[in-house]
Amino acid sequence: MITFDLNISITMPGLPYARRIDEAARMGFTAVELWWPRGEDLGALARRVSDAGLSVALINFDGGDLAAGERGFLNDPVRQAEFRASAPAALDLARRLGCHQLNALVGRWLPGEPRESQLARVRENLTWVCDLAAHAGVTVLLEALNSWETPAYMLTSTADSLAMIDSVGAPNLALQYDVYHMQRMEGNICATVAAHAGRIGHIQFADSPGRGQPGTGELNFPFIFQAIEDSGYTGYVGAEYLPRGSLEESLGWLRRAGEAPDQA
Repeated sequence: MITFDLNISITMPGLPYARRIDEAARMGFTAVELWWPRGEDLGALARRVSDAGLSVALINFDGGDLAAGERGFLNDPVRQAEFRASAPAALDLARRLGCHQLNALVGRWLPGEPRESQLARVRENLTWVCDLAAHAGVTVLLEALNSWETPAYMLTSTADSLAMIDSVGAPNLALQYDVYHMQRMEGNICATVAAHAGRIGHIQFADSPGRGQPGTGELNFPFIFQAIEDSGYTGYVGAEYLPRGSLEESLGWLRRAGEAPDQA
């Protein structure tokens, strides 16, 4: 049976992180994931997660100011020191939270520099951070984003991400597969999961278009969830959507998936 987790960064915008953790636990989830919690007291966050009895399936490395449109900066020569200074903090937070996967957003194409130079810089940074993460028992993940909402993002397809993973060659570098982004870019969700289940470290989902909960768009989630289960994938499947209505009201998909919230 699929084990779902809740992304507390996107599903509860505006709430203090301590409240988000409490709400996830109250709704019966036993695992959460989160984007990099900029400005938060990381020690207090770790203690709150522990007190709530939650597992953490995934954390993002610091990808910059997401609200302003930044999506990582592994390709940006001006911000290399910033990335390399922030990565140990992310690994330390992962250690405190018992989390074994960190997602790295690579950045948007920079004008005025050849693309191959930027790709080489991304590979160099991934090689560096994967080596650092390996000593902490952490897997680094790469995610493709859709170009409709993230113009000029460097990885926009499953093939892009897998090619980058292959070029780095680190054993602890894996694919993060986002159903929403890949429906917008390439479709073939179930076939892709079946073909690459062994290379996927984490799956996220939202309905398309609109990025709402299952049932608000065009995707057949009972079919998709069954395909994920049939693929042999055994990791978490993260609910990373913008709730239509309240978050609690949006969880009908979870009950329909045959898994009550207190088993998530």
